[in-house]
Amino acid sequence: MNDNIVYDNQFNANEWYSIALMVIGLAAIRFFPRSFSPLQTTFNLLIGITFGLVFDHTIAIPPFDLYDFGDQSKYQLFDIISYAMYMPFGYWFIYWHERMRVGGLLTIVYIFVWAWLGVAVETAGVYVGMFHYKADYRLAYSFPIYLLLQSIHLGLYRMAFSRTRLNRAPPKSPTGPP
Repeated sequence: MNDNIVYDNQFNANEWYSIALMVIGLAAIRFFPRSFSPLQTTFNLLIGITFGLVFDHTIAIPPFDLYDFGDQSKYQLFDIISYAMYMPFGYWFIYWHERMRVGGLLTIVYIFVWAWLGVAVETAGVYVGMFHYKADYRLAYSFPIYLLLQSIHLGLYRMAFSRTRLNRAPPKSPTGPP
């Protein structure tokens, strides 16, 4: 299906929603105590964009084509800019996990809470016209996707930045000929 569906042609609620999520989320990062290295901060900010792009380019385009994002079914410049709204979520997910020292079975509860938060933010996005479901897609289908993404995010973060990995001394290089 190559037809372009136009849902809206105004700069209105869906664009403002995207801008507000990005600005408020990033501004809050600026004002809260820094607890990450620049590398960890960059990782957590970029993983949100990465997950948004990967899933939008997996399930929101043919052959699945389950929903449209933004004012039209074809990508526009602002749709690309809108992916920046996902940046703060990746950061805050790990920030609060580390800050509250979530561990053990509470990690499962924590991931569930963040998946519900994702559904709530998406619900507001549907309301303001950011997401347009089709092909019988339902908001409830997003919940397991958020569970998966949050689990992957936490796993990747732990692999990349575990304390034992970061505190490990680098291997010594040989000083002489073999």
